Amino acid sequence: MEYALTERDRQLIKEIGELKVARKAVVLAHLYQRPEIQDLADYVGDSFGLSQQAATSDAEVILFAGVHFMAESAAILSPDKRVVLPEPAAGCPMAEMVSVEGLLGLKARHPQAAVVCYVNSSAAVKAESDICCTSANAGKVVEAVAADTVIFVPDRNLAHYVARTSSKKIIPWAGYCPTHDRITAEQVRRLKSEHPEALVMVHPECAPEVIDLADAVFSTSGMLSYARKQATREFIVGTEMGIIHQLRRENPGKEFYLPAGSQQICPNMKATNLEKVARALRELEPVITVPEEISRRAKRALDRMLEVGR
Repeated sequence: MEYALTERDRQLIKEIGELKVARKAVVLAHLYQRPEIQDLADYVGDSFGLSQQAATSDAEVILFAGVHFMAESAAILSPDKRVVLPEPAAGCPMAEMVSVEGLLGLKARHPQAAVVCYVNSSAAVKAESDICCTSANAGKVVEAVAADTVIFVPDRNLAHYVARTSSKKIIPWAGYCPTHDRITAEQVRRLKSEHPEALVMVHPECAPEVIDLADAVFSTSGMLSYARKQATREFIVGTEMGIIHQLRRENPGKEFYLPAGSQQICPNMKATNLEKVARALRELEPVITVPEEISRRAKRALDRMLEVGR
């Protein structure tokens, strides 16, 4: 994704570089961030991978260019580090669709069920869950829990995708990602008719009828790997448009198409800009913290997920 830098942008990028050294800071950027934010980051990736990267870093400050739940995960996994979020109002609509009270009510109605919580959720919801999962390992996590019934929060689409190959009864929460929900099967079919040789790769947060049309279903990091390995020169991409920047950087000569075009955008992800990153490093604010009791219980759910991976 091409972009042009102004003189002010260049000044800010230079200042950010100097502040990173002075503050002993590491900048983490999600793949859905603006291209210029991705390019100045020390690490670019998906939400949980970035949090794991933060935990192993010797930096004293973590600047998370993403949304609130991502910064919370970094704070949980790196309690000795200062975690700052350049835009504190950058939330996640899907994460906000599930409440602790609602989850507790569902658990009371299904006392034998295990709760699997997608990492795209608040720390408070993670704390009420048995285990967390990512979009890449959700199926493996569901199969690993001992219970035959699983409450899956908050993404109904990811829950439905996992249910396709699971023998367990899955009770999905009714949440969804508005950005992925804007991608329709009709849009994918139209692009496929225009580019018949293109491979369709979509995120499992997409609706089931979109997934039905896909050649491959991957997390964001999985999409990058898939595009690199394929000899095909054209891809239809079913996820937030920010990933196109890295896809083009890593695959010169390949073409990438968005079914919903400019509608494949997350306003919360795009709320972070160079001015806000520079200000956050200057002031080391706003700091994201998680209460100790919630952090302890949420970390237990995250650790259980990592144990499944090992």
